[in-house]
Amino acid sequence: MKKIGLIPIRKGSVGIPNKNKKKIVGRPLFTWVLKEAIFSDLDEVYVFTDDSDVISFIEKEYHWTAKVKALLRSDENASDTASTEAAMVEFSEKINYDFDLLCLLQATSPFTLYSDIDACIQKIVADNYDAALTVVNTHRFTWGKEGTAYNYNVFNRPRRQDFEGLLIENGAVYCTTAKAFKDSSNRISGTIATVEMAEESLTEIDSKSDWLIVEKLLAQRLKRNRTPKKITHLVLDVDGVFTSGAITYTAEGEHTKEFDMRDGMGLEILREDNINVMVMTSENSPLVAARMKKLKIENVYLGVKDKYALIAHIIKENALELAEFAYMGDDVNDLANLCSVGWALVPNNATERVKPYADVLINADSGNGAIREACEWIIRYNERFE
Repeated sequence: MKKIGLIPIRKGSVGIPNKNKKKIVGRPLFTWVLKEAIFSDLDEVYVFTDDSDVISFIEKEYHWTAKVKALLRSDENASDTASTEAAMVEFSEKINYDFDLLCLLQATSPFTLYSDIDACIQKIVADNYDAALTVVNTHRFTWGKEGTAYNYNVFNRPRRQDFEGLLIENGAVYCTTAKAFKDSSNRISGTIATVEMAEESLTEIDSKSDWLIVEKLLAQRLKRNRTPKKITHLVLDVDGVFTSGAITYTAEGEHTKEFDMRDGMGLEILREDNINVMVMTSENSPLVAARMKKLKIENVYLGVKDKYALIAHIIKENALELAEFAYMGDDVNDLANLCSVGWALVPNNATERVKPYADVLINADSGNGAIREACEWIIRYNERFE
């Protein structure tokens, strides 16, 4: 059975400009569900969009997996008035309905996990439903405008523990068989199963206040799932960690970056303790490549925008655990990793935006011995496991 994931994205957004690309916990909103789709049981995942910037991002960023593809969506089916079903039909026709199961994943649902996607798939594959969707069980009482209670008796108000609640669509995941979709042209039809997700996933992102709420909940979920262990891997950003963040330019482009020699000695000490050092930066800098070669750091990843997904890939491929990782960053694009690794470290001069998420606030500034201090802290921390 060929299982295809579809993430439709529009360039325009009325409530929040560029919502799908806007960074939440340091990552573009749409990448949260995309990362989970990559690690799900789906065979292929398509980002279907009218935004050429998103297509370029997909083609450049996810070279480490053959699972992700980007496909151009027509302007007609990316307008404010176009339905999601119309986009699904256009997509299906573009790939000649080459699937047995189609899974619609909403880019605006960052709480979706690969386990939620897999649960919907299993309802169709193993339990023989025609379709499945994700819901939330809410214990709130619902009313109509005419003053009628829909789901309880006002003269016999149930206690929360005695109330079964009400299932509400959270708009995250919809799966359907190819046959059911061809017959109905609808995201769900035929015999339909429900899969419950956490109540926090019911929060919709329609306003700036919604955004702040979801971002806080998302960061809390990442932090809640952490279980620190002995540190075996240290991942480092470059600008604002190895360097002060200052760069000099000439007419030909980037000219110099300044590195602290003490940091190099600290990393050498870590390697002697069998701690694997990785470097990830969004910049594709020859200067950084040369410096890391000098430091004999083998795992250097340049030009990486979605570090969170890449780390997840490395962990899966090498049978590692996120709890064994320490991460050092200084700005918002490091937030997802700072919230999820075993230990989060930031230099003293990191942005105020990320400092609240740090487990360890290094006394030294970046480019001025911060990495060396972090290395010494890791060595001392690991002693408790000996």
